[in-house]
Amino acid sequence: MKNHPLGFLMLALIAAPAAVRAWDYEGHRMVNQVALASLPPDFPAFAREPANAARIAFLAGEPDRWRNVPDAIMRQSGGSWTDHFCDAEQITDAGLDFATLPALRYDFAVAFAAGRAAHADKFPAIDPAKNSDHTREWPGFLPWAITEYCAKLKSGFAYLKTFQENGGTPEEIANAQANLVYVMGVMGHYVGDCAQPLHTTIHHNGWVGTNPHGYTTWSGFHSWIDGGFVAKAGVTFAELAPKVTVAPPIGLVARVDGRDPMFVAVLDYLVAQNKLVEPLYAMDKAGKFRIEGAPPTEEGRAFITGQLLKGGEMLGALWVTAWRNAPQDAFLRTQLLKRQAAAVEKP
Repeated sequence: MKNHPLGFLMLALIAAPAAVRAWDYEGHRMVNQVALASLPPDFPAFAREPANAARIAFLAGEPDRWRNVPDAIMRQSGGSWTDHFCDAEQITDAGLDFATLPALRYDFAVAFAAGRAAHADKFPAIDPAKNSDHTREWPGFLPWAITEYCAKLKSGFAYLKTFQENGGTPEEIANAQANLVYVMGVMGHYVGDCAQPLHTTIHHNGWVGTNPHGYTTWSGFHSWIDGGFVAKAGVTFAELAPKVTVAPPIGLVARVDGRDPMFVAVLDYLVAQNKLVEPLYAMDKAGKFRIEGAPPTEEGRAFITGQLLKGGEMLGALWVTAWRNAPQDAFLRTQLLKRQAAAVEKP
């Protein structure tokens, strides 16, 4: 526990499984609650209905719950492991440029695999005994996962709008809304992951490699930032709520380079959080997150609450963007119109 004499609580954290997690459940829940609070007044009201709002908040923890089985297939299926992070340094080490990364997951996977092979000297050898799920070859797919969820959400709003405007039954509309609640809640987990800077770096569980500034190498650092500090400092949604601002939609202007503007917006969000990795470690070195026997520092609290707010407001902006840009579902509209015509023709 280098540089972290945090006593029994720290020993308990070290004893926990060394998984890449972000915010623990309470933090993820707050991110989704911030997103709900950030929605503009004209956003579809069903999302704010008490039961739906409670479910959206609950679903913030769903992707971590999928880890309750040890099956390798669960760890490799996108949402269960590699979608929770993206080690930015590995991308550049593979010779790839963030300014030209492809928005399609498999295009990126092919490019990264080729780049990793071409720059093998920059990547440590993989221990097969620690790679039964074959995930260590990858840097993580977090921005691709978020962008894909945005597309799912846009699709959901498209068919909800079509049901509402073309004679959908109350049951169809209710089911479409329930589907949207699920996607909104689960995608919040990944947007929240991205707001935790340690999910964007190879230094996720303590500083690795060359360490001229003497940052902590303690493997429990990630868990402490995710939940230990949040719990010890008593961070709650009640203190975040007054600071929430209304989420504007993200401008999806067609780009000259042809890249998907939603993916670029998500990637910019990730890159901005990655720039906070070293400041986070520097704050830790200065004692801003060490609170054994002392009140939590204001600087540490401000950093953590700021990131929770940032994640929630980004999530709200993505929800609003998907809703505002959702077209009608042309195929579904045709089927609904046929159904209406058939009902009229019946004697």
